[in-house]
Amino acid sequence: MFFISNAYAQSANGAEPNPMITLLMFGGLFVFMYFLIIRPQRKRQKEHTNLVGGLGKGDEVVMTSGMLGKITKLDGDYAVLEVSNNLELKFQKSAVHAVLPKGTIKAI
Repeated sequence: MFFISNAYAQSANGAEPNPMITLLMFGGLFVFMYFLIIRPQRKRQKEHTNLVGGLGKGDEVVMTSGMLGKITKLDGDYAVLEVSNNLELKFQKSAVHAVLPKGTIKAI
């Protein structure tokens, strides 16, 4: 440390920083996070819960994996989908991404 002198930080007016400003900054950050992240996520979760709760036999759905199928049976937390002629697969209801209009699968 022969060529480098020590640098010491000092406040502009020699007073301690105000802790109220720090608290206001944390409060503002929380409000920002709530409106940008938490609130929209809760809204999406509520919409998905309503979607899953409204599933019925005969609905044409898209799964989160992208698979299309027609619900042939609902069994508790599971739905049995007919994805092809005589081919039925069982999925969790929570894996349903969207309900399609009737006749969509035949049109594809």
